[in-house]
Amino acid sequence: MVSRTADVLRRMFFSSWRREGKPESTESEPFPDTQPSDPADLSEASTTADTAVKSKPRAKPGKPHRPVIEQVPGAHGASAASFAVLTAKLDYLDEADVRRVREAYRFADQAHLGQFRASGEPYITHPIAVAGLCADWKLDAQAIMAALMHDAMEDCGVTKAELVERFGTPTAEIVDGLTKLDKLQFSTREESQAESFRKMLLAMARDVRVILIKLADRMHNMRTMGAMAANKRGRIARETLEIYAPIAHRLGLNQCYRELQELSFSYLQPWRHAALSRAVDKARGHRRDMVDRVRDEVEISLTQAEVPAQVYGREKTVHSIYTKMREKHLSFAQVSDVFGFRLVVGTLPECYLALGVLHQLYKPVPGRFKDYIAIPKANGYQSLHTTVVSPVGTAVEFQIRTAAMHAVAEAGIAAHWMYKTGGGSEPPDTKHLGTLWLQSLVDIQSETRDSAEFLEHVKIDLFPESIYVFTPQSKILALPRGATPVDFAYAIHSRVGDHCVAARVNGEPVALRTELNSGDVVEIITAPSARPNPAWLNFVRTGKARSKIRHYLKNMEAEESYDLGLKLLAQALRTEGLQLPGVDDSSLNELDAALWQSLVRWSGNRNRRELLTDIGLGRKIAVIVAKRMARKMVEQGRRPDALTLSMGRYATDQEAPTQGTVVIDGSENATIQLATCCQPIPGDEIVGYLGRGEGLTVHTSDCSVGKRHFERDPERWLGVEWAEQPARAFRTAVGVLVHNGKGVLAEVAQAVSQAEADIAHIDMDPTRADETSELKLTLAVRDRQHLADVLRVVRRCPSVVRVARVKP
Repeated sequence: MVSRTADVLRRMFFSSWRREGKPESTESEPFPDTQPSDPADLSEASTTADTAVKSKPRAKPGKPHRPVIEQVPGAHGASAASFAVLTAKLDYLDEADVRRVREAYRFADQAHLGQFRASGEPYITHPIAVAGLCADWKLDAQAIMAALMHDAMEDCGVTKAELVERFGTPTAEIVDGLTKLDKLQFSTREESQAESFRKMLLAMARDVRVILIKLADRMHNMRTMGAMAANKRGRIARETLEIYAPIAHRLGLNQCYRELQELSFSYLQPWRHAALSRAVDKARGHRRDMVDRVRDEVEISLTQAEVPAQVYGREKTVHSIYTKMREKHLSFAQVSDVFGFRLVVGTLPECYLALGVLHQLYKPVPGRFKDYIAIPKANGYQSLHTTVVSPVGTAVEFQIRTAAMHAVAEAGIAAHWMYKTGGGSEPPDTKHLGTLWLQSLVDIQSETRDSAEFLEHVKIDLFPESIYVFTPQSKILALPRGATPVDFAYAIHSRVGDHCVAARVNGEPVALRTELNSGDVVEIITAPSARPNPAWLNFVRTGKARSKIRHYLKNMEAEESYDLGLKLLAQALRTEGLQLPGVDDSSLNELDAALWQSLVRWSGNRNRRELLTDIGLGRKIAVIVAKRMARKMVEQGRRPDALTLSMGRYATDQEAPTQGTVVIDGSENATIQLATCCQPIPGDEIVGYLGRGEGLTVHTSDCSVGKRHFERDPERWLGVEWAEQPARAFRTAVGVLVHNGKGVLAEVAQAVSQAEADIAHIDMDPTRADETSELKLTLAVRDRQHLADVLRVVRRCPSVVRVARVKP
């Protein structure tokens, strides 16, 4: 056993030494001597000897356990040596914290006893590697402990209560946030993943250390995924590229973001990754002289201007090169910014001084300057970007930033812990990086019932490209590219979005679906009676706007369905000669409460509100529920009343039962809709069809579509009638046959306007004849009489041959 342990230690140390000698890097530099000292280096492959994927089968019976090292009870040789590497990184913690980390390691090591990775290595090496990545970010002791135990609850049967007792509530909460939900609770893998992701993001909103540990976990798994099946590698890589890499970018963890992108790209499209990697290596050799010359000239110019700065070479990642080639349809030779430079200066004013030196040395490319210092990106990134023409005529990009900005640019939100432990002054706003986005996750969660919908909203919100627009008070708001005034309104406040009716951009009225551009000044016009329009869901871009609109529409539909169901049940019960009992808890007596409880139990609903909503949506027939309710009321000793019976507004037909009369005034929305086939208007004879889960649809009595519905489901029809004073104008279709000629459309439009009607939509027959054309107008009119007036005025036009209302 001692010999085997020594051999494992020897192999591990030699493997670690080889990796330390040649570290991995997702953003390689043109030359080794141009690499910046990175405050958040994630390429410390020496933290682990893992070479396989995250796979944790239990040890088979009879299989020998791991050898034991005397110094650390219960530890395997390789894991003990890996932990020694981790301990060396924890020099920023005090001795008491290191002891707590060591205790957490012993606990995790014991919990994972008998578990091995696909490579055959002890599974404990994976948590140690994850903790090592967290130590690179200088996370506190609680986070390091949670990283060591992040799989203990999920895979080892450890309970949260046990972790609270041994390591305290904060550490246990972090581990719980990282623990996936039991897959047996869900019907599909997608549902399980969406709900687990939702749980993790909400835990992240409470404590950002959750997502930092999860990103470290995902990064190590991506580094060691070689032994996994190809289909599983593809699924994990795609999930990483779509979710985890954008989260890293959103939190400013750019080095982590680049590495996750590179690794995902290499697994998803290995041939293209390999071909581009070879092309980059070849280009690096060809451009060596140019890079050396530019770096030397810039260093000399900065020295002469007395601007102290460090000049580093910067190389575009293979994935970003591929993305640019695909989006702009370029060949590799046409990508001009593969290599660039980064200038790190001491103070903020020196950033602009260095920019002036560069523009004096080389000619800047017009339109390629961006000031992310004055207007930082949404993830806190700050830097000056400028592109200049090099001595050999190629475009070269420079990034200019201070050391503090560089720390934030590479480590993002993790820079808070790095600066705190380093004893330096904290970069501005590092505590708040990503705070607004994390808070928006909580807002979206509170209004989204479905996990898949929540995941959809989060993916929408992970767009890295942003535009910057201004409020009339000159406040800057960052929105995703393609955002509209509706997105802007919801970014201001949900009430502003809910009551939005119009917008002005740069003082000019625009449509609500207009895409905004950086620098636009946006003003939102609201109205107290306005409500969100379902059509907004077709063009809004932010997850917050989408979730707020859906939440409002769902609540509105439920409220309107409840009111309609209450009305239908009351009318149906009157035909039985009985009054509907009270529905408010404050007005219920014991007899009514027992009646409702019995009815709810019979219907299978959870409560009486849900029952009435189902009636309003057409999921349950009011007359059937009323008959059951009447029977129960008779059993309680109540008798039908002749006066109430005479108040019924219809006679019951046993063969085709009806459900009362509903008054239509035009204020209905989600629950009561006018059929698009016949487009009824006040004055038409109408009937209502109560669809299954669709609410009430109003048809004209002679509508062919409505007649087919009646033949199939006669029991779902009920009487409807128009209110005496409708609340709005109604749309209907009109066909106009006109002689072809100049100004015909303007003539017809003027006639419609003269009759005080509006044209909502115009269609033209594509198969037009030489002499005539068929126009189909959608008009907004008050009633049938108003429509008749409009048709009379249009008919007088000289170019009009025929005009009539269109019927289905």
